[in-house]
Amino acid sequence: MTVKTKAVSARGIFLDGAGEDAVLLLHGLTGAPIEMHPIGKRIHRAGCTVYAPLIAGHGGGNDLLLSTRWTDWLNSAEIAYDLLARDHRRVHVAGICLGAMLAIALAARRDVTRIAAFGPTFRYDGWSMPRIAGNRQLILLLAGLPIIRGIGIDEHAPHGLKDDTIRARVLTAQRRANGGTVDSFPLGAIRQLYQLASHVDRVAPRVCAPTLICHALQDDISSVANAHRLRARLGGNTQMLILDDSYHLVHLDREMEDVAATTASFFQLPRAARLIQAQARHTTMDASPA
Repeated sequence: MTVKTKAVSARGIFLDGAGEDAVLLLHGLTGAPIEMHPIGKRIHRAGCTVYAPLIAGHGGGNDLLLSTRWTDWLNSAEIAYDLLARDHRRVHVAGICLGAMLAIALAARRDVTRIAAFGPTFRYDGWSMPRIAGNRQLILLLAGLPIIRGIGIDEHAPHGLKDDTIRARVLTAQRRANGGTVDSFPLGAIRQLYQLASHVDRVAPRVCAPTLICHALQDDISSVANAHRLRARLGGNTQMLILDDSYHLVHLDREMEDVAATTASFFQLPRAARLIQAQARHTTMDASPA
């Protein structure tokens, strides 16, 4: 396998492969492409093309984010999908949180082969979130008002990560990459996510692409009820992976190797799955005491 192009920056991640499969990776709300890099590298090892674009409104501060609507976010996903579909027979889509919801909405408009939804979020009802964040009706009603939409809900520990070491490493990588992540959730942006969630509720029954849903049982940002809600709404075959040693960012936390290998296998990329599993075993052996 010859890698033709590799580009990793705050504006996006592109890892070119030689096969007919491509994987589109979509980051979360207030996030950046860098958070998709670890799982992207693992999938790319078997020659699969990987693209993690910067979603509209991200890469800057809250003012930039609040200047966009959920339709702009979906348009970013559509443009990225269309770029991959020009040169690949099969395009799979995986996303975290907002990215998971965009993956479903995208599959209602494009011929997505398979989907992996990590921590899908209809409501911010996880145990670490303030009650106001999960009050979907109130936010839909009031968070469009100029005096309210800019109010931010601060993001604080554990930042979606159960493992202290991984958390420190991820936060450091985000700062070094200057990837445009922000440390609060503006109520106006949450309102846009909830409008997207209402759209997903409407279109999910006609999404027939097989879908893998990965969610943490102890999710600190969005409870596992969100995963069950998505599964109930989808019109196609679904597979659930419920994780008991991770928080919201399942693709980065303690069980990330399981998530990556299961995703690669679900996308019918057996070589990628085998390589991920082999690397995980090697890492475990290296970490074992003598």
